[in-house]
Amino acid sequence: MITEERHRRIGELLRHREHVSVDELMAECGASGATIRRDLDVLALHGVLRRVHGGARSLVLGGENPEYGQRQIEDHAAKIRIAAGVAALLQDRRHVWLDSGTTATEVARQLRHRDMTLMPMSLRAVNALTDGGPAAGRHPELLLPGGSLIAGELSFRGPMTESNIRSLRFDTAVLTPCALSLGDGLLAHDLDDAAVKRAGLESAGRVIVACSGSKWNASAVALVAPLDAVDVLVTDKQLSTEELARLTQHSVEVVIV
Repeated sequence: MITEERHRRIGELLRHREHVSVDELMAECGASGATIRRDLDVLALHGVLRRVHGGARSLVLGGENPEYGQRQIEDHAAKIRIAAGVAALLQDRRHVWLDSGTTATEVARQLRHRDMTLMPMSLRAVNALTDGGPAAGRHPELLLPGGSLIAGELSFRGPMTESNIRSLRFDTAVLTPCALSLGDGLLAHDLDDAAVKRAGLESAGRVIVACSGSKWNASAVALVAPLDAVDVLVTDKQLSTEELARLTQHSVEVVIV
């Protein structure tokens, strides 16, 4: 396995197991003990796991919210497809608000050479949008919201962020909820994130929601908005006839990638 594949496999194992040993990972990944230990050190640095003697311990099964590094390696292929689906729905020379999170960062990568104006909600998206510098060619024009920066996530939060979002009008908001429920709508893990998402949603003429199948009916506590606020949903989830009917009742267009 190449390094990226090993990291994803280790992250997947620790979503379902409380602890894995170096010896188990050597057999699982076909790598040496020294290579696995380096992998674990890197993943611990990025908040994917907790390094312990002889192996690693899961943060998720220990009751901790998965950090950006853990989420980044989950459903990666699906997030790339979703991001491409979102990019195909956006027109050039438009103003777009872009949420924070791992899926939003993939959307930013898809848009890094597009002719549009973007307000991204995280420095990770900013980095993706400006990757390669001037030598890489055209980049979107960026508007940064200011406010407080959340460590690890590198996302903007707080009253200043919300005020700056609401001072503008966007053609489209691209929102990436922490969870989606057909009953409750769009959800976030905390009130501050929900408030920023709500500000972006309410400041746009059209709302596109990008949501991987793993977020359907996931656990989250803060309500962002009901499904009536959504215009287009882009997802990798294969929806049942009943689910599609429920979304149609809310006038939500569905794009399955």
